[in-house]
Amino acid sequence: MRAFLGRLFGVAFASRTAQARKLREQVAAAEARATAEERARIAHELHDVVAHSLSEMVVQASGVRYSLTDDQARQREALHSIEQIGREALTEMRRMLGVMPGGSDDQGAELTPQPGLAHLDRLITEVQDAGLPVTLHVEGDRPTLPVGIDLSAYRIVQEGLANALTHANCGHANVTVRYAVDGVEVEISDDGSAANGSGRSEGERLAGMRERVALYGGKLETGPRAGGGYLVRVQLPVEPSA
Repeated sequence: MRAFLGRLFGVAFASRTAQARKLREQVAAAEARATAEERARIAHELHDVVAHSLSEMVVQASGVRYSLTDDQARQREALHSIEQIGREALTEMRRMLGVMPGGSDDQGAELTPQPGLAHLDRLITEVQDAGLPVTLHVEGDRPTLPVGIDLSAYRIVQEGLANALTHANCGHANVTVRYAVDGVEVEISDDGSAANGSGRSEGERLAGMRERVALYGGKLETGPRAGGGYLVRVQLPVEPSA
């Protein structure tokens, strides 16, 4: 009998071990998919950021070129060269976008500016209309941020509020933006469950934030708050202007 129970325990233990291993593999696979999807999404957004800037450069170069006088042939030639290089770069970027996952080679796609921290009021209004009161705090004077960092900071706030609204079962959230000479820091905190609900998978939830922070050499801190709720703090460094 003892031997039989020993074998039964061994079989049960092996089965639970196999199930645990399978669950870990499924979680790892889900996190890998989430990371890949976020990288593709970030790449598409950055493509739009750079393409929009290139388009503005081409338009401005063209405008200045046509305003030159007849005796400024050398300047006109230089501006024409800038236009051509800009248009070629746009064409190559669109071609590159077409071979990316979820990409499109639509040459007629409209390029529009991506959102930034200046659009937080609109974002917070949308979240509040969806049922989550949010308080915004801004510290320091807003500098001119690189477009990519501005977009990343906005997306991090957007993701943090979306998770609080969807999974945290909280009654209020706070967003703090701190501007400094050497960077920008954003905090998103809520008063919901410290565990943030079973639907708030740590790996999948933070995939986009981790990728954006890593892209700019920033710092990401997440976890339960001492007084309850959850906190996301992100620091994004900005190189000083020359």
